[in-house]
Order: sequence, then structure tokens, then C-alpha cells
Amino acid sequence: MSTLVRSEEDVDPEFWPGIANVPSGPRNKVAAALAEKIFTAAVNRLQLRVLYDDGTVLGAPGGGPRPEMRIHRPDDFFARLGDNGLIGLGEAYMAQDWTASDLTEVMQVFAAQAAHLVPVPLQKLRGLYLPKPPRKERNTKVNTRSNISRHYDLSNDLFNLFLDDTMSYSSALFDANGPQLLDARWEDLPEAQQRKVDRLLDQADVGEGTRVLEIGTGWGELAIRAARRGATVVSVTLSSEQKELAEQRVADAGLSHLVTIELKDYRAVEGQYDAIVSVEMIEAVGYEYWGVYFQTIDRLLAPDGRVAIQAITMPHERMMVTRRSYTWIHKYIFPGGFIPSVRAIEDITDRYTSLRVRERLSMGDHYAQTLRLWEERFLAHADDVSALGFDDVFQRMWRFYLCYSRAGFQSGYLDVQQLIFDRRP
Repeated sequence: MSTLVRSEEDVDPEFWPGIANVPSGPRNKVAAALAEKIFTAAVNRLQLRVLYDDGTVLGAPGGGPRPEMRIHRPDDFFARLGDNGLIGLGEAYMAQDWTASDLTEVMQVFAAQAAHLVPVPLQKLRGLYLPKPPRKERNTKVNTRSNISRHYDLSNDLFNLFLDDTMSYSSALFDANGPQLLDARWEDLPEAQQRKVDRLLDQADVGEGTRVLEIGTGWGELAIRAARRGATVVSVTLSSEQKELAEQRVADAGLSHLVTIELKDYRAVEGQYDAIVSVEMIEAVGYEYWGVYFQTIDRLLAPDGRVAIQAITMPHERMMVTRRSYTWIHKYIFPGGFIPSVRAIEDITDRYTSLRVRERLSMGDHYAQTLRLWEERFLAHADDVSALGFDDVFQRMWRFYLCYSRAGFQSGYLDVQQLIFDRRP
């Protein structure tokens, strides 16, 4: 495949090759034309207004307000879309081939119709023309450290700019539901994050003397709150940046005698624990390794122990269709990751472990508002992000990631669940 360098753009072609270079060549010309036909047919059924700089307007008939997507460089946009599907959509945004009046609202329209955007006959052929996950990103013991590092070792200072004081990088649980959730403020976030953690610890029966294993340390908030209950905590992570800051936060809290943080793959953990807690880490395990993940938890859990997991989930049918896909999120945000369905979790634990799901709490609407607050904070600190050395392309990438994710939860395409497991007959 030949490429055309976008020399007119302030994009480093060595650091951002997928953004600086636009796919071209005879094969891409055909793919771009097909992508344009599919895109045009899809958006003309959607409650979306697509404007081209030449004045062309697309969208379903009818009036009323609707989010606007403006396409500035249609040739480049469809070249990317034809070459890489939804990866191309994200790269086109990073390259500013298109912009949006409200990026989350535009992405929500697409997310709500994700299963119907491409005609069914072409969906069956997706495996022939869309990229496959690279073998180097499979979550083997050799690869996993690199996958985790690419995201979580970006910079503690970067995450500190848009996370609250608890440094919690997962869905909060607000003290509100329904329309009242839309009023969630930045000032509410720390308490909402602690409420989320405390509920997991409560459901796992964590108290004085409990032996706790945490899979996925984050920046230490759960370990700290468990230790304050009198529990002894072993927490494992593959992020050296997270380990360093989490240990500092544990020390500042005066809890180093109760908390041990190890740079270790979950598969290498030994011992026995009364409670095992893991917050939004299963998404990084990979489809092929969910069985190993739950078998490891089963092996480490004491006979009367309990497990509390917070997991992003998706509908089972969509999970099965996309389980071998390579997406924009894989390429730019979470290499090697994949989101499970609740059914997949229940099937795997039923077949391969003695663990059984005893309780579920759905909190997808809470994640949408958590992401809204993160995005607002990230945009407010744009100058500080630049000062850390992250360029404009990175900032557009990060905003697309936050809005793309929030759209998934607002549309119902994604959910987040707290799942409690035990071994009762």
C-alpha cells in the first residue's frame, strides 16, 4: 500500500504514522468509494447532521436539534475509513479530517446503531478486510507488561491532571440516580469514588484481619481503604509508574505495614486470601485468558472467601461478533484488551471454577458522568498537558477516547457492573 505524507500538517510522521500518512493506491481507492457509500447510507438513517465544507448536508429527514459532524477533508476521511474502518474514523478525528459540535453526542448516535451501520452481508466479510490483533499484543506473560506500560506508564502527572484526589481511574458510584446524575459535579467525584470502593470492600466482607488480594493496583486508593479497616493487603500491578506513586500514597497514609505492592503478573501470585478484589482490570486480560484469570482467582481464594470485581461489560452478541477485531481503542489506548459480557463471565466461572455470581450492580450511567467530569477536567488543563510534552494529536486522541467511551455508556452499548462471587452451594 502506498501512502501520501501530510506534510502540510503539524504532525510528526515518525511518532504518528497513521495520522501523518493517508492511505492511497488502487486498492484503497475502491475501498474508499465503498466506505463513502456505506457511510452515506448509514448517516441518512441517523439523527445526525453531517456537513461538508462544500455545503453538502447528510442526515435523516426531519427537523429538531441534532449533533453535527463536519467533514473537512472528505477524500482523506474516506481513504482512512475504507482502509481501517472504525480505526480510520478515530484517526481521521486525530488528523482533523472531521470535527464535531459535541463529540460525545455524535459518537453516541453511532454507538446506538453499532450493529446496523454496516450491511449484514459485509459484516460477515469483516474478517477478510479488517486488521487482526497483532500477536505481540496477546496477553501472554511475555507481552502483558508491555501492553499495560503503554497506557498506565504514560505519566503519573498526566493522570493527576484529570483524576480527582483519590487517583481512581474507574467508574465512580454517585449518591444519585436517573436525571439527578446529570448534575454530578467535580466536587462530588472523590466521595463517589470512595463510595464505589467501600461497596466492593463491604460485599467482599473486608474487615479487621482480612487477607486481601487486589489484582490491579491503580494508584492505591482501594488498598489504602482496605488497610484502614484493619485488613492486610497484597496488591499486584504491572505498571511501574503506578507502583511508585501507590507506594508513596500508602506510606503517606501510614499504612505501609499493612500493604504490600508488587510488580507482578496476576498469574504468578501465590498464597491464600479471604477476599480478592479487582476493579476494571478484567478488560486488560484478553478474551483468550479469561479462563486463566478466573481459575487463578479460584486457586487463591480461601474456602469461605468472597470475590468482588468491577467490570466494564457489553452485550454478549456484540462481544461474540467483535471478539477477534482490532479496534482504534486497541491501537491507541488499550493494546491487548477486550470487554466481556456478563454471560461470558458467568459461563466461564460456571465451567472452569467453583465461583458463582451472587450479586450484580449495574452502574453504566454513573460511568458516563465520571467520564464527563474527566473530559471537562482534561480540557481545562490543556496547557498543562502540553507542558508535559503531549502534543495536539495526543490531546485529540485522548479526548476521542474519553468521548468514545462516554458515548458507549450513554447509548447503553456499554455497562459497568460490580459482580460478587462466592462458593455457596
